[in-house]
Amino acid sequence: MLHVMCKAKLHRLTVTGAELDYEGSVTIDRALLDAVGILPCEMVQITNSANGTLWRTYVMTAPAGSGTVCLNGPPARHFHPGDQVIIVSHACYAPDELPALRMRVAFVDQANRLLRVEEHTLAGA
Repeated sequence: MLHVMCKAKLHRLTVTGAELDYEGSVTIDRALLDAVGILPCEMVQITNSANGTLWRTYVMTAPAGSGTVCLNGPPARHFHPGDQVIIVSHACYAPDELPALRMRVAFVDQANRLLRVEEHTLAGA
């Protein structure tokens, strides 16, 4: 049996753009992705704190340090510049892998600049 666990979290990012006329995805500052280990093309879940919308899409990268968080395609109807979002990446772990799980959480300021990264383990949950 595999366990679906939270691998990484970008906490309370501010949406900087919403491009409806696009094929889809979310574009995120590369420095933020690197800080928590989210890869380009990785599937993520995005929750809008303003309206409760939950969306699942894949990641595209914006230049490091740009602060970009842009929802592309259909989610642009539900996520608007200025909205606060939480972006989560999940992964499947076998039971013997769980003791090594290190979930990384990035905290940012209002301009999406990295403030700190925390690691959480099952023991600390």
